[in-house]
Amino acid sequence: MSPETLPSWPDAAPDLIAIAAGRAPADTVIRGAKVVLVQTRETVEWDVAIARGRFAYVGPDASHCIGPDTRVEEVEGYLVPGLCDAHMHVESGMLTPAEFAAAVIPHGTTAMFTDPHEIANVLGLRGVRLMHDEARGLPCSMFVQMPSCAPSAPGLETTGHEIGPDDVAEAMTWPGVIGLGEMMNFPGVIAGDAKMLAEMAATAEARKTIGGHYASPDLGPAFHAYAAGGPADDHEGTSEEDAIARMRQGMRAMMRLGSAWYDVESQITAITDKGLDPRGAILCTDDCMAATLVHEGHMDRVVRHAIACGCDPLIALQMATINTAEHFGLGRDLGSIAPGRRADCILTSSLTDLPIERVWALGQEVARDGELLVECPHLDWPEEARATVRLKHTLDASAFEIPAPSGANTVTTRVIGVVENQAPTKALSRDLPVRDGLVEGEGDTCQIALVERHRATGGVTNGFVAGFGYRGPMAMASTVAHDSHHMIVVGTDRAMMAAAANRLAEVGGGVTLWADGSERALVELPIAGLMSDRPAAEVAAKAGNLMAAMREAGCTLNNAYMQHSLLALVVIPELRISDLGLVDVTKFELTDLIETA
Repeated sequence: MSPETLPSWPDAAPDLIAIAAGRAPADTVIRGAKVVLVQTRETVEWDVAIARGRFAYVGPDASHCIGPDTRVEEVEGYLVPGLCDAHMHVESGMLTPAEFAAAVIPHGTTAMFTDPHEIANVLGLRGVRLMHDEARGLPCSMFVQMPSCAPSAPGLETTGHEIGPDDVAEAMTWPGVIGLGEMMNFPGVIAGDAKMLAEMAATAEARKTIGGHYASPDLGPAFHAYAAGGPADDHEGTSEEDAIARMRQGMRAMMRLGSAWYDVESQITAITDKGLDPRGAILCTDDCMAATLVHEGHMDRVVRHAIACGCDPLIALQMATINTAEHFGLGRDLGSIAPGRRADCILTSSLTDLPIERVWALGQEVARDGELLVECPHLDWPEEARATVRLKHTLDASAFEIPAPSGANTVTTRVIGVVENQAPTKALSRDLPVRDGLVEGEGDTCQIALVERHRATGGVTNGFVAGFGYRGPMAMASTVAHDSHHMIVVGTDRAMMAAAANRLAEVGGGVTLWADGSERALVELPIAGLMSDRPAAEVAAKAGNLMAAMREAGCTLNNAYMQHSLLALVVIPELRISDLGLVDVTKFELTDLIETA
């Protein structure tokens, strides 16, 4: 069973009615569990009958639903609705939709709402369609939000392809598209930008959900103007105040725990301490790397974390199931164990520790004790999706030189300051030395460059970044460079920065780290320079080698690769780098690298 073959509720209703009434047998009956009813926030010792991929009967005794061919499962523990990830990016796992699903299904995630704006920046609408088509064939529910902002900030970066209102209107007709992806261009919404308004209007006309992304601490008129524009949720909050503000405006506060973002603990007090209605809050991951999925979990990890932060387990489960389903207008289709809903559920022995012992999705058992029991079919990814790293010529060390003003011995430069476990950066100023006419990094400040890789223009933007802690000659390059996805190179040695960049052009994209003149780690990402079609465990092992190489080079930040890959995200304050220059995201304008000489 897949979303492509799952019958709609109206089509399945005659059979479901007959089974619930005892006139026909169910495919499967699960007995003996304490059923978690997130719709009422209670547990009941009931039976569950399943047919045609949906729940047919949920009640005290399903004996009348059992026929000679009915599979009867006698179980112990709690039967919980399958977990939903309300906002995430498949590409952040470095995996294709099929391999991402294969990694998270054993963790109890049965529904995902993914915004493929990473591949949209590289391949445009064609890339979104490829993601959509692979998602439709999976043995779980993966809904697509049509990307809204490619580029994320017009005039401040150049993407491989752009997305416009016509693209959004077309995508709204596709069966697996559930709404508009995060509206990152919040200044455009606030200013009444015609393109942004047209995209939101196309989504509203299709009666689908508009995703939000308000990455600003300003909760005054600008925030209210953004909320008035139509975004129905926001995952960029980092404080209790942020969560409260969003819920008060009728937006869902999406509280995220990804590989590098730890925003649940700081926001969930809006519910646990302030007592706000939890139906206004949702749990999500946003960005999870393969290593996190393999070693720590997915939405099960987020729910456990919310509980550890003081949230009642049943409330935490609501925030990862029915709240998400209802937010996207799917409350009659998934998110709860109730008649007619997709038969997605988890068996666990504890609502606090939430071990995922068995998983059913679309009516079939898909995982048991951490092992995937079904196939996640792959798309045949075309060559156009595999040949996306284009450099004008082989780079050498001179491409990364930063000339100083004539006669200067030191210069004051703007420096991007990395903040551990958070998406925002700090706009720093540092006095840096000049040697042989070139500005050099010093101490914790090293070089950063953005290498254009979509159109082979030969463009390289240079700057400085602090916070990684690198020491000794090294360089790290990545074609994952949210959101324009050029190539970010960070290093202390210009020759190795060139070697790292050239290596990624050679392998078709990925992440590489060089130290002392040789390559120490490589993660190949040949699909759009963003994803591998290899299994998650294999990609996680290579990513683990990368993390180890980063630590050996002096970096002690938690999941520093995520920080690296976001340094070009020109819609999150305070300072970023793009193919057009250094970007002051507090003002949404380009700014000079050198302040004074």
